[in-house]
Amino acid sequence: MWVGMDAVDWAGLKHNYGSAQDVPGLLRRCGGPDPDDADDASSELLNLLFHQGGWVCSAASAALPFILRLAATPQVPSRYALLELVAMLAAEAGRIEARFLDPGWASAWERALPELLRLLDDPEPEIRRAAADVVGACDSPGELVLPGLLRSWEAEDDPSTRLELVLALGQAALRAPAGVRAAEVFDLLHELLDAPQDQIRLAAVHALAPRDPGLPTRRLDLILEAVRDPSVELWRHTSSLQTGVLGVQHWTAGLITGPDPTFTLGLLADHHDDEQRIGALAQAGGLLSQWRSPAAELVPRLVARLDDPAPEARFRAAELLACLGPATAAHADEVATLLSDTAARTTRKRETVGEAALWALARMNDPRCLPGLIELIAGTRSGFASASAHYPATDLHHVVLPALHELLGYLPDHAELLLPSICDQLDTATDDRLLNRICDVLADWGPVAKAAVPQLLGLLEDDRTWMAAAKALAGIGLAGNGARDLLLSRSRAAGPHTELAAWAYWRVGGEPGPALEELGRSVEERRFRHPALRKLAGLGSHAAPYADRLRALTADTDPWTRVEAAHALWAATSDTETAAPVLTTAVLDLTKGTNLPVMLPALDHLAKLGQAAQPAAHLLRDVPARDQRLRTNGGWRGFVQDENIRTAVRELLSASGPSA
Repeated sequence: MWVGMDAVDWAGLKHNYGSAQDVPGLLRRCGGPDPDDADDASSELLNLLFHQGGWVCSAASAALPFILRLAATPQVPSRYALLELVAMLAAEAGRIEARFLDPGWASAWERALPELLRLLDDPEPEIRRAAADVVGACDSPGELVLPGLLRSWEAEDDPSTRLELVLALGQAALRAPAGVRAAEVFDLLHELLDAPQDQIRLAAVHALAPRDPGLPTRRLDLILEAVRDPSVELWRHTSSLQTGVLGVQHWTAGLITGPDPTFTLGLLADHHDDEQRIGALAQAGGLLSQWRSPAAELVPRLVARLDDPAPEARFRAAELLACLGPATAAHADEVATLLSDTAARTTRKRETVGEAALWALARMNDPRCLPGLIELIAGTRSGFASASAHYPATDLHHVVLPALHELLGYLPDHAELLLPSICDQLDTATDDRLLNRICDVLADWGPVAKAAVPQLLGLLEDDRTWMAAAKALAGIGLAGNGARDLLLSRSRAAGPHTELAAWAYWRVGGEPGPALEELGRSVEERRFRHPALRKLAGLGSHAAPYADRLRALTADTDPWTRVEAAHALWAATSDTETAAPVLTTAVLDLTKGTNLPVMLPALDHLAKLGQAAQPAAHLLRDVPARDQRLRTNGGWRGFVQDENIRTAVRELLSASGPSA
């Protein structure tokens, strides 16, 4: 097994963590008698040779023959895990640019392929499945691998391995040169669309879809029947998928692109299996997170799941209604019936159905959420996040609740009822992070939070808490004018936060001088200038002495700096000739469906320019009608981003005049 290992210059090869001199020892441990140690070694080998992908290292090429020898040896306990590693490397080799592929990989793979094909006849079904997965994932031409796959198909009787072979046949038949057997493969796959086994039919659809993208839509009845059948559990034992109902639903949903909700509606039909109904809601979330139009047909199905017997289904239905927010306010009564539902998810945070309902009502601006919120503010244990969390925008919907301070941010209309509890927290808060979040909410609420000013004045006197209080007072504005003297004093003290004190002093009714001095210094000295530039814009014409510097910053390499400098320049000088083109350029990609965080403030600033923003308004006039969600984040945050950007575009269209 180890013939030739000592002849390899392992120390001269590289893996993800440097020299590959540790690879031979790991390979030997993979073949050792201790199953636990072999598993540990195979996991470490995967981390060294693959890690997160992106390249195929020289150590992988050198290790490949030894990995396959281990995988072919029945007494090796980690042989399946080693084939999983080979599958990852083989797939990555076919995806990455040539410059990231070790020059020795191609020849190493060519020599290893016969060994891999022999594993299609291994006595263990698990190994045969893993080998078929590798053959499907690799980039070897079909003419080299189709004969072996077809031979295995004829001999195979294990149900899950047959599924794996169907997928591998479909993948290999598309890799040129596919050879004379490719036509035979496609004939077989078309015949399998009418096979008696539901999952074989589903596998055939997946295998044929790359060549015939319209097939899944034409055979939607076949797909739904298979995905909703108990035999879907066979996929859990495959090597390529290794998943049950939820994973198969998501995998299959990927065959049907665009906003058509027909597949999801089929999944949402009644089913006796909890996992099927929960998975259907997961697919609804994925579709709704990407497209707006499916909501019209899906919302009634979501509402119907609010009384589902499974707590996870009720939670997901309420959470999706929360994501859709104001658009689902007509169903607030049905959501409100769940406020007392204490059934919890099986997640680490144990979020309850009632909390999802509370979140949904908050998004609908429904006052029935207030009693529960007041309890949360008082410190009742909850499943709401303790801090902000961000998730990538993908075709999966991340089912999470916001942080409490994020939830409160949607309820300034109810500040009067919520402020007594918030003020109590201001009086007793010992957690600086909690205090900062509460003060952020007050700052966002603005003047409606003026009832908190007495508590904030007390916090302003404390060296530990004054910065949080200053932020809140700056947001509240003139109602906090009792803080002027203390803020002025703090703005004159030496320290890193004099800018905050000077800015808050101006906002509560003080003079502009201290803020101008501090913000001007920040703009000159700081690497990240845009927060100071935004404040400088708030000083209006007082910032006119900085006009030349602001004009220069509109050409900065950082888009945030350009946008905020353009706004500040306009606020200080009314110069729309410079500001409008800069702000317009920042939002151009909205027309392509791209929403970047900098675009929302750019739109807000453009709306202030009035008719000078007409060119931007003309370019963006079709954006509100786009079906694709305009988001950069996943989860509830992506829905909110989409709402906010569309609202901002509509306000721009209105503000720029009728000819826009």
